[in-house]
Amino acid sequence: MPVDNTIYDRPGDLWWHEDGLLAAIRTLLNPGRMEYLRQVFAGAGIDPATTTVVDIGCGGGLLAEELARLGCRVTGVDPSAASLAVAREHATSGGLEVEYLRGTGEALPFVDAAFDIACCCDVLEHVRDLERVISETSRVLKPGGLYLYDTINRTVRSRLVLIELLQEWSWTRLIPPNLHDWHQFIRPSDLVSIMARHGLRSLGYTGLSPRAGPLELLRLLRLLRRRKQGRLTQVELGRQAAMKLSADTSILYIGHAVRTPARPPGAPGPRTRPPGGRGSRRLRRHGLWLT
Repeated sequence: MPVDNTIYDRPGDLWWHEDGLLAAIRTLLNPGRMEYLRQVFAGAGIDPATTTVVDIGCGGGLLAEELARLGCRVTGVDPSAASLAVAREHATSGGLEVEYLRGTGEALPFVDAAFDIACCCDVLEHVRDLERVISETSRVLKPGGLYLYDTINRTVRSRLVLIELLQEWSWTRLIPPNLHDWHQFIRPSDLVSIMARHGLRSLGYTGLSPRAGPLELLRLLRLLRRRKQGRLTQVELGRQAAMKLSADTSILYIGHAVRTPARPPGAPGPRTRPPGGRGSRRLRRHGLWLT
C-alpha cells in the first residue's frame, strides 16, 4: 500500500496542540534528535549563529523551531500548505524567525550550494523518489556541508511496532492507516549507499530507542492503552515514551553525512565502511560508527 501523506493537509493544528495527532513527535523524538545534533555541532566546531539550515519536510516546524532557538538561520520546506500555515503562525507567536517555503524534497526551490546544513527527519520513509530527494539534498548543500537525518529501519521489529501496534491493531493504534508502508522503510546500509552515489559521505549513525528499558514493549502497551482511554495527551504520551540515543537501530536510526566536493570525470567514487567500523570515542557509547 502506498504511503498516504494527505494527513498533513488536514485542517487544524496537528503539530502543536497538546492533543494534536502529530504533537507527540515533539516530546517523543526531538529530545534525542537535538542531543545528537548538539554532539555533531560540537564535534565539528559549528557556530549556530553563522550557520544556514534547511529543514526538508519541515511539517509544522517542530524541528525548525528547535534549530532556530539554537541560533541557526533556518528555512523550512514542505509540500503541505496546511502544515506550513501552522508552522508560520507558531513561529510568529513565539517570536522566532524561520522562513517557510512550499516545495518537495524531489524539487527543492533553492540554488545550488545554498546551505551549510540540511536536515531531513521523519521524512525519507514517506517520499515517492528517495534517490531524487537525496540528490536534491546534496545539490543544495555547500561542499563540506552536513546532512542530518533520521528514518525508520526495515526490520521485523519496526513492522511489529510501527505498522501493527501503532497503525493496524484496533486496541492500540494511534495513527491513520497507511501513514507508513513497511516496504518504504530504509535499511541503513541502503541509505549509506544511496548517499554515496550522490556525493554524501556517511559520517555515522546510531539508534533511537524508547527509554522504557527491558520491559519496553509492555510499558509501551500500557501507555498506548492509557492514550486510547483519554488518560494521556499526545504530548504526555511522547514524553513518557521518549526516545534516546542507543546502539539499537532496529526501529529508528539517526545519522549524518558530509557533502563531498564534486569529483573530476573518471575519478573513483567515495568509499564507505559497513557498520562496525571504528567510531569516535565520545559518540561510540551510543553505537555510532564513523567512516
